[in-house]
Amino acid sequence: MKFKISDVAIALILLAILVIIIFPPNTMLMDFLLIINMAVCIIILLFSLYIKDPVDFSVFPTVLLFITVFRLGLNLASTRLILGNQGDAGEVIRAFGEVVVGGNLAVGIIAFIIILIVQFMVITKGAERVAEVSARFTLDAMPGKQMAIDADLNSGFIDENTARERRQKIQDEANFNGAMDGASKFIKGDAIAGLLITFINAVGGIVMGILTMDADIGEVAEIFTLATIGDGLITQIPALLVSTASGIIITRTAGEGTFGAEMSKQILSQPYALIMGGALLVLVSLMPGLPTIPMWAVALVLMIIGYIMTTRQKEPEVAEDQQLEAAEEEAAEEKRKPESVTALLQVDPIELEFGYGIVPMVDVSQGGDLLDRVVMIRRQCAIDMGVIVPAIRLRDNIQLGTNEYSIKIKGVEIAKGEVMADHLLALSSGEVEEEIYGIPTVEPTFGLPALWIPKSDRDEAEVLGYSTVDPPSVIATHLTEIIKRYGHELLNRQQVQTLIDNLKKTQPALVDEVVPKLFSLGEIQRILANLLSENIPIRDMASIIEALGDYGTLTRDPDMLTEYVRQALKRSISKRFIPEDVAYVITLDPNLEQLIIESTKQSEHGSYLAIEPVQVHSIFDKLRAIIENMKNKGRTPVILTSPLVRRQFRKIAEQISPELAVLSYNEIDSGVEVLSEGTVTL
Repeated sequence: MKFKISDVAIALILLAILVIIIFPPNTMLMDFLLIINMAVCIIILLFSLYIKDPVDFSVFPTVLLFITVFRLGLNLASTRLILGNQGDAGEVIRAFGEVVVGGNLAVGIIAFIIILIVQFMVITKGAERVAEVSARFTLDAMPGKQMAIDADLNSGFIDENTARERRQKIQDEANFNGAMDGASKFIKGDAIAGLLITFINAVGGIVMGILTMDADIGEVAEIFTLATIGDGLITQIPALLVSTASGIIITRTAGEGTFGAEMSKQILSQPYALIMGGALLVLVSLMPGLPTIPMWAVALVLMIIGYIMTTRQKEPEVAEDQQLEAAEEEAAEEKRKPESVTALLQVDPIELEFGYGIVPMVDVSQGGDLLDRVVMIRRQCAIDMGVIVPAIRLRDNIQLGTNEYSIKIKGVEIAKGEVMADHLLALSSGEVEEEIYGIPTVEPTFGLPALWIPKSDRDEAEVLGYSTVDPPSVIATHLTEIIKRYGHELLNRQQVQTLIDNLKKTQPALVDEVVPKLFSLGEIQRILANLLSENIPIRDMASIIEALGDYGTLTRDPDMLTEYVRQALKRSISKRFIPEDVAYVITLDPNLEQLIIESTKQSEHGSYLAIEPVQVHSIFDKLRAIIENMKNKGRTPVILTSPLVRRQFRKIAEQISPELAVLSYNEIDSGVEVLSEGTVTL
């Protein structure tokens, strides 16, 4: 394990503080340590003025803890020196005490008490309160900020990396403000400890001096009071600097510049306020008894600064007008040129367009939650199918009806629907006791008959046996089904690369063996698309890549490789299409399977089925009759074939029902009970 110099230095500093607490230093070392404490606190204060964002100084709470412990160690060491060395705790403490006392002990004591009151009552308590409120509001605002990021991501305004960075920044802000809330207690405790130590030094020193020194009470009191004030001042002034730095950091909001730059920019942005302030000072100076010369001097300075800033503000306005004229001229010139259409060629993978009546469902400020539902759809598709759904572009379209919406895949409309924003969609569960009044419609996702009913009739409809769905749920369900149905079209090479990279984090040897040595991204994309087109999840990428590695040396045909992969995924396929472990299946007559095998032809573009149209129609009729019979019994049909004909018969069955599951015997798990409901014959 490698240790950095900075890590070793921090450990040594902590050990040094511990040594100071246990073994008191002599007066010379004490002077040196007090000067270090003062220098560090000054640097922290100056650094707080130059940061642009409070999070830029994220280690400040920990630094505050270090400084507090160091200062308390110095307090303990100075107390030992004052009480045990007849009030002599070093040159620094003596010098500070003499400066404050200034020859008058009473005045010095009062000045020192005022400094302690300012430190404890004003700076410390204020910083503590601001830290507490900032932490609370930051944590309360986190969900809203996260939703705003998800909304921008789904709308296509930002990409995944930007969203990740913004989420991390929000997390850092929450951690920082929470840590500052706790660290502010260090400052408060330090101030209280300073008061107690000062009292102990003064009283204890006088008592010790009376008992051990050959001097009168007045001289003893002066010696120990001077040392106490000097000690308190040399420790409380750095504490005041750190408290001020803490207050500056907590009260700062993120900006583009430092505190000084932002302050000068904002205050001097209103020069007329400075001019009016100067004029007001001149008027006030006319009152009898007030010193006119200082007030006129300050007023003159304010007016001069205001005048200079007014002149500077006019220059950018003139320049801005010139730039605006130049931009308008350039825009007019651009219009005369042949139009650049490259920006118009961008096609979004998936879009949801809607009429203005649906806007309230999308607008968060109006209580709409459709954006949140879109986020959940993307997550659900990742969990259910293992696909990375591209950002879904949401936009209003005035060409659509008021309550209409349209779902587009790669710029082409795939599905369309209509909802009533102030109604609920009532679906019959098949056991309706009594019909309810409503506007007849067709459920857009599955084409079921339904009714639009007022929201006030929800309870009545549910009592009568209807299932009620709100309009955002109708749109979200429709969008989910479209994504699942066309997921194979949305899958691109970049997404495949992302899936491969994610697998490589846990199984690098597997990925290195198969990609790109055996298969390119394009070949893997086609195999994954084959699986998605038949509603097979690709979440188990490890099993998929392992199957490709096992059979990649035997064949390069993507369709054949897809069959091998399906066999490797038989457990998940069985659970997906046969959840109850009892399969009611439709089988194929051996003669029909033989016909399909003999009629399968190979070409450079893949295999195809060459069967007489009359035979195809006969297969359609018999298959359709068996499926209808199973649906009447309330059973979901599953077609079971041999592995050699599964792929070709799937092409026939999807013309009757695209959602129809066609499985081979090798894709059925051993624990599944298979019951035949009919056989398709020639």
